[in-house]
Amino acid sequence: MKHELQLIISGKSEVKHGSIIQAATRYISRSQRTSEMAKEFKHFKKQETETLERFIRKNNLWIFDINLDDYISEGAEQKVYLKDGKTVIKLNDSIYYSSWVDYFNNLLLNNYFFPDTAYNLLGFYKTEDILFAVVEQPYVKATQKTDLESVKNFMIANGFLNTKNNDYYNPELGIILEDLHDENVLTENGILQFIDTVFYIKDIFWK
Repeated sequence: MKHELQLIISGKSEVKHGSIIQAATRYISRSQRTSEMAKEFKHFKKQETETLERFIRKNNLWIFDINLDDYISEGAEQKVYLKDGKTVIKLNDSIYYSSWVDYFNNLLLNNYFFPDTAYNLLGFYKTEDILFAVVEQPYVKATQKTDLESVKNFMIANGFLNTKNNDYYNPELGIILEDLHDENVLTENGILQFIDTVFYIKDIFWK
């Protein structure tokens, strides 16, 4: 599994809805390699955002027609809009991540582990000088309250150890998954649905 995930993150293997995400990551990574500050580039979010915006313009990925009247909710990192009865649109400014590449890696990992709630990157939206990724995701309607003990058991069965509260870590893969509380993991007809994931990759992932 680790090798398979490495291929997906490096863009050498496919995952559901992964093509645009992987293309954006490759574009940013190429700019990093040619930058004099390549080793520290990921810490300079502003420069990375400028690089990403060049990719957006080059590939006509700007989105201008988001219906803001369909607003559902928002958290620290994203705004959520109902597209239709089957999907939602989420605007995420990657605030939880030190780089856009880290955010894109989160999307790829989510789509690998939880394909039923896979993110489809539609494009990008900018307002008040803030860049947002625009992703589409299946709409999940909770039919019962999520039992966090069931979430813990599910994660442990899949190699993730509970580190604290609702945070988990897979030591074999070197992957962290945080914030799995009952608003980010819904229960629909008895099935856990992971609708908001926060994945991080540790250096050990590449070893």
